Amino acid sequence: MANSASGDSVVDRIVRIIEAFPEGSSSLRLSELAATAGLPLTSTHRLVRQLAEHGLLELGAAGNVRLGMRLWELVNRNSPTLALRQAAVPFMEDIQQVLNQNVNLAVLDGWEALFVERLSRRGSVANRARVAGRMPVHISSVGLALMANQPRERQAEYLEQFSDPAGRVTADVVRHLLAETAQQGYAQLAGAVDPDTWGIAVPVRNMKRRTVAALGVVVPLAEMRLQALVPALQTAARGIGRRLAE
Repeated sequence: MANSASGDSVVDRIVRIIEAFPEGSSSLRLSELAATAGLPLTSTHRLVRQLAEHGLLELGAAGNVRLGMRLWELVNRNSPTLALRQAAVPFMEDIQQVLNQNVNLAVLDGWEALFVERLSRRGSVANRARVAGRMPVHISSVGLALMANQPRERQAEYLEQFSDPAGRVTADVVRHLLAETAQQGYAQLAGAVDPDTWGIAVPVRNMKRRTVAALGVVVPLAEMRLQALVPALQTAARGIGRRLAE
């Protein structure tokens, strides 16, 4: 791929354009897109037109640019999480039906929990998790459940580079949380993101006993029923694991 004057390749520039769309917004003016991507307006316009020809972006009459339906189609058709989501949703619906609260499914990507599915209802407590959104491992129960079930080498690498931008949590605290999670078989975090909520999560393992995801719920502190929640989540996680093997 040809490089620009700044040294970045065409692929680099395309990725920067696609990443420029903020969460919750699928449309930007061309000038906003160029500024957010850090690219010259002329280069952005040329790349946007080329991407639009393939349906990956759409150009509106008013100069607005939006993500194309073709991009959504390709991502969802070939997503590695598709089978996981299909296996998990029926079990997530069962849990939500009983609890009437938020149910999340996440995978580990780097040092973050990447949410691949989320179910909630009107009246549920606040839930900052969003599909295709991320949270640092140490502030999400699903993140802790995922990391606590990784090989020791990966946990050590994570703890070695760990830093909390808020300055509230140290690597030693996270190490204790991971050890506690591994011993108990589930993760729990109270008020880490919202002060009035409690997150509970368990690992989802495939038939080879490898942790491939984490299943969690977010409930009000006042309605916390650990003895009832954990067995329900663990049963659902085992069911998801069996479905993945089918």
